[in-house]
Amino acid sequence: LDDVGLGDSIALNGACMTAVLLDRANNQFAIDISAESLAKTSGLNDRGTVNLEKALRANDRLGGHIVSGHVDGIGNVTHFAEVGESWELRIAAPQGLSKYMAYKGSITVNGVSLTVNKVHDFDDNSGCEISINIIPHTIENTSLASLSAGSAVNLEIDTVARYVERMLSVSQGGSQFL
Repeated sequence: LDDVGLGDSIALNGACMTAVLLDRANNQFAIDISAESLAKTSGLNDRGTVNLEKALRANDRLGGHIVSGHVDGIGNVTHFAEVGESWELRIAAPQGLSKYMAYKGSITVNGVSLTVNKVHDFDDNSGCEISINIIPHTIENTSLASLSAGSAVNLEIDTVARYVERMLSVSQGGSQFL
């Protein structure tokens, strides 16, 4: 926390929060959390391990995709198993997010930038299931190892996809105010 200041953004399991109190001696910080954040995310009011990430600076290296910390929805883990030297994670994504899921596209799961390997749309249009391969380094350095079938996870779609959809909507006469 040496370079974190009051008012700085810190993502907890992918949800952007603001540091409102810093205790550097104990390497701790406090946040205010809104009812909206609690309603739209998973795992923020539970005890246990979380992924923490400081905000990206403009001069930092970008090792994945742009992650804003604005959770778009909650997915449910349907399968998580070791396969050879990596792990396969499958997540059921809600209907509202399924259109953003693309083969080799980016998705953020609990704040971790990952690549979608497969997309299976549900026949009843209720959403889709995505499959993600997770390498040992990611398992060892994030809280993803604690997931199991039935776990709820925070999902954030790719920022570029969000803007492309908005531009297409407006250019096709869609709502000017979303």
